[in-house]
Amino acid sequence: MAKALAEYAGYTYVDTGAMYRAVALYTLQHNLDEQQLVASLPKIHISFKRVADGQHVCLNGEDVEAQIRTLEVGNKASQVSPIREVRQFLVAQQQAMGEEKGIVMDGRDIGTVVFPKAELKLFLTATPEERANRRFKELQDKGENPVFEDVLRDVNDRDYRDTHRAESPLKQAEDAVVVDNTDMTKEEQIEHIRRIFDERLEI
Repeated sequence: MAKALAEYAGYTYVDTGAMYRAVALYTLQHNLDEQQLVASLPKIHISFKRVADGQHVCLNGEDVEAQIRTLEVGNKASQVSPIREVRQFLVAQQQAMGEEKGIVMDGRDIGTVVFPKAELKLFLTATPEERANRRFKELQDKGENPVFEDVLRDVNDRDYRDTHRAESPLKQAEDAVVVDNTDMTKEEQIEHIRRIFDERLEI
């Protein structure tokens, strides 16, 4: 949805979750514990490159878009994301990206921590079962053979960790517009969010 809104508005899209996944991938590649990861942060360089179907994440110059979308990396990302030094490292980069404005940033702490004064905050939600179903189909489309129960467990585990972490927990900003898209089609979601965007920015 964030990507679709950015395209509609002509803004730059930034997937902050992908940044945490890139750090998680680096951690797995080098078999790092928490202390080693913190010490290695200056060696981690994350960038985005435009491709025909949108944009891909690069880790130290290598396109790792496919590698960071696995369940293993997603689970690891939720383990490294509560680390204070990791969040400070990435939040600083995200805030620098947003200095020019004209940006749609997708993530779990954007409206509360990264950009608490954003012009528009959208808090998208859906039932865990529906979110797991969407993720399940996404993995299938990529040629993987996921087990739905594993995907659902991963969704619930990540939600618990993200809402209970001490550093930048997942929560709804008081001034966010809540969009429950459980029963919406993709097209209905896009239209709904476009309408909110147009009304807020008086387009």
